[in-house]
Amino acid sequence: QLQASGGGLVQAGGSLTLSCRASRTIFSSVPMGWYRQTPGNSRDLVARIRSGRDPDYKDSVRGRFTISRDNAKNTVTLQMNSLKPEDTAVYYCYAKISSDYYWGQGTLVTVSS
Repeated sequence: QLQASGGGLVQAGGSLTLSCRASRTIFSSVPMGWYRQTPGNSRDLVARIRSGRDPDYKDSVRGRFTISRDNAKNTVTLQMNSLKPEDTAVYYCYAKISSDYYWGQGTLVTVSS
């Protein structure tokens, strides 16, 4: 089970930190990351972290968002800076184990202009 937290309301240019904690140990080799979704649209990959590789970012967030992982705490974090109104969405963390995706419950990020 994945528990996401950290969403909220922030003004444009502000920052938020999203955290996702797994209820059990997840091997460091398991890819984890964040998707986001706006009404009427499908989930869109925002950032992911995979063992032995550089993190991947959606083009529109690269340079503003940073994903990190603490394997000892079974946590993946998304630091979001210089937020824009278009970043407004529900953010979902995930872990991909074999070919299966496991999702957190979603946390709403609202960026006001």
